[in-house]
Amino acid sequence: MKKVVQFGESVEGYNIPVLNEREIRASAGILFLGLLISFMQIMYKEDFLLIKYFITIFLTDFFIRVFINPKYSPTLIIGRLIVRNQTPEYVGAQQKKFAWIIGLILSATMFTFMVVVNAFSPITGIVCLICLFFTFFESVFGICLGCKVYKLFYKEKAQYCPGEVCDVKSKQDIQKTSKVQLLIVFGFIAYVFLAAFLFNDEFSKKPYDLFGIYGTASTK
Repeated sequence: MKKVVQFGESVEGYNIPVLNEREIRASAGILFLGLLISFMQIMYKEDFLLIKYFITIFLTDFFIRVFINPKYSPTLIIGRLIVRNQTPEYVGAQQKKFAWIIGLILSATMFTFMVVVNAFSPITGIVCLICLFFTFFESVFGICLGCKVYKLFYKEKAQYCPGEVCDVKSKQDIQKTSKVQLLIVFGFIAYVFLAAFLFNDEFSKKPYDLFGIYGTASTK
């Protein structure tokens, strides 16, 4: 019988415990979405109820990951269900544990201020933004920012990183970015700023109800 309290899975062909990066990214996307919606509630409605619930969920989830077993983390289970038909991408468990300890500290800080003390400050705002960045980079780009910090504290090289970024290798042609492509990116940025400069007043106008479905009040 497999142990209940452990970190990572034993998979044939891997000499260290590993985790499935695909379900981790799915979980990060779930957390990012919840955090973003909660943050918007604060920004536009000054409503802190949702963020208090979410912080509690966030902290509980990461506590289970770090101190019990990632396989029992609710968001990782949901992530597993979402990507169940995708081939697993195995990553080293050790650096993920380090990253999730950072997440646990951040969520515990937010819980202390927002739930226990029932107060907000620049500290809670900064911590919230850090969590947003961490979950965004993990879910969208597959970049674990906490794992990047891992090598600053541990001498041993991290193994089985997402996308094999731990291994020094030459880029394939499809990964290389040409000067023309870079010029296109800079040109596109200039295009966006130019559009904002020339059409900002026009874009700021509220659209009218084309078919009059919502009544005349919507056009005021």
